[in-house]
Amino acid sequence: MTLPSAVPAGERGSLRIADGVVAKIAARAAREALDAPPEGCAEPHAEVTVSRDSARVRVGVELGYPSDIAAQCESVRHQVASRVRELAGMTVPEVTVFVERLHRAAAKSGRTR
Repeated sequence: MTLPSAVPAGERGSLRIADGVVAKIAARAAREALDAPPEGCAEPHAEVTVSRDSARVRVGVELGYPSDIAAQCESVRHQVASRVRELAGMTVPEVTVFVERLHRAAAKSGRTR
């Protein structure tokens, strides 16, 4: 019995990951980066532009206020780039984070006289 010769990797075909899948990965990664969003915050959402093995990502988030907004955005950028690279095998040269709304921290329930 003779086995067929191995087909070189470049001739086997290709894998294309849909933009919507990459967007879901990015939105989930943004959610992971935001530890505990305030009550009433909408879930992060993402839009992507995929070109070959590269994805440019735009992520919309809602954050609590007061907080370190810049640090949270940097955390989202890092997590999104890391997870898309890990799960989709794509490079992420750009992650743009849009803060769409700030939510005030809940006021303390106790009264002062």
